[in-house]
Amino acid sequence: MTVASKVSSNFVNWRKILILTLAFWISSSVLLDLVVLPSLFAAGMMSQPDFATAGYGIFWIFNRLELLCAASVLTSVLVQQQSEKTLTSIVLAGVLFAIAITCTYLLSPQMSALGLNLNLFAPAQVPTGMDQLHIGYWMLESCKLLAGGWLLKREF
Repeated sequence: MTVASKVSSNFVNWRKILILTLAFWISSSVLLDLVVLPSLFAAGMMSQPDFATAGYGIFWIFNRLELLCAASVLTSVLVQQQSEKTLTSIVLAGVLFAIAITCTYLLSPQMSALGLNLNLFAPAQVPTGMDQLHIGYWMLESCKLLAGGWLLKREF
């Protein structure tokens, strides 16, 4: 009795997934950081009482998208363990995943809570601790862009 096993011809090209995901993630981060946020700031939205709620709504969606991209990048790198540049790529993908987790579950909720105006009769103002959180955000964003660009350069 002969048992025939059929090899599936559905080959997933993880390298293409990695490159496309990284390109999408980096470009969307640059678009958000250099176009959307400065235009909201220039429009005077930071002085509005509902800015923290609107900002958290924008970042809630974007951070979840970042988590999906980070998981896809890390999965793609782990699947491609045959290459000679594996350790550096795994470390870079892990750093990108850690940055996405930090922004999603630590930084964005903290910034939103700090910016929430609980007194309806007081004028809206930027809290003093928000500057430190913004510095932390921009440091993480620059690390994400550097690590993502480096990984994209290594894999392309």
